[in-house]
Amino acid sequence: MVEYIARRVVLLIPVLIGVSLVIFLSIRLVPGDPAEALAGEFADEEYIAEIRRIYGLDQPLHVQYGMFMKRALQGDLGRSILSDRPVLGEVWSRFLNTLQLAFWAVLLATIVGLLAGVISATNPYSKFDYGSMAGALLGISMPSFWFGLLLMAFFSVYLGWLPAGGKGTAAHLIMPVVTLGLTGAGLIARMTRNTMLEITGSEYITTARSKGLASGKVHYVHALKNAMLPVITVIGLQSGYLLGGSVITESVFAWPGLGRYIVEAIKLRDYAAVQGSLLFFALTFAVVNLTVDLLYAIFNPRVRYGGSGE
Repeated sequence: MVEYIARRVVLLIPVLIGVSLVIFLSIRLVPGDPAEALAGEFADEEYIAEIRRIYGLDQPLHVQYGMFMKRALQGDLGRSILSDRPVLGEVWSRFLNTLQLAFWAVLLATIVGLLAGVISATNPYSKFDYGSMAGALLGISMPSFWFGLLLMAFFSVYLGWLPAGGKGTAAHLIMPVVTLGLTGAGLIARMTRNTMLEITGSEYITTARSKGLASGKVHYVHALKNAMLPVITVIGLQSGYLLGGSVITESVFAWPGLGRYIVEAIKLRDYAAVQGSLLFFALTFAVVNLTVDLLYAIFNPRVRYGGSGE
């Protein structure tokens, strides 16, 4: 296990270098000059040139990239052009807000999705099965921004029960968590149902039933445990996506998270903020994927992490 983790960490290095290069070049394709945006509309060329020099924007691209990577390896993601504060501090504070939102959204999606999927699988082609799978399909297909606006219109504008946006109390979490959790719950429910139905037809499940094991033990111990591998993959992908910042939902509810921060940085052509945020997102997603791989061993003893990479 230790050897596997070490090997994955080493392989992560070229991946992050490649991601950093793509991010560095992509942000510079955005039209506009960040120095001009910072200087203001009526600034003269001399002042704009001084800003470019201060932030290293007057250097060739390969020199700028080298400076960016050198600082990143030292834990310094640079300074935001517009706020003139360290990017790492701003990214971390917003990541904690996104982490709070993502934790409750993933928890809601996992509980609702697993319950709906297991009950549907144990009662296939019942009214509950048809209803839950229709709801799951609706949750997957419905645009998150539209659903978020519906919740806002009903619970904030019409009923006045919940705050429309921002961060402060537990009430501010309810609508964005439900908005984000809906899609995840639908994916988990469909995956759980389909995988459990496939597994319940396996020979070892038939053997367990023939031995007189209780139906609940067969479904909730043997079948569910073996069905968890693809479900864990879905949960891991959802977690990585949410930890990277749910751009639309955070924007709709004015949640001060990482996704909203990235959008604002792109609009303002804040190179350091965009580069640092996306690199942090890539690292977070890689860590989530590694965690998912390690969880495979818990739910499937056949998974081994030997030197062969199996």
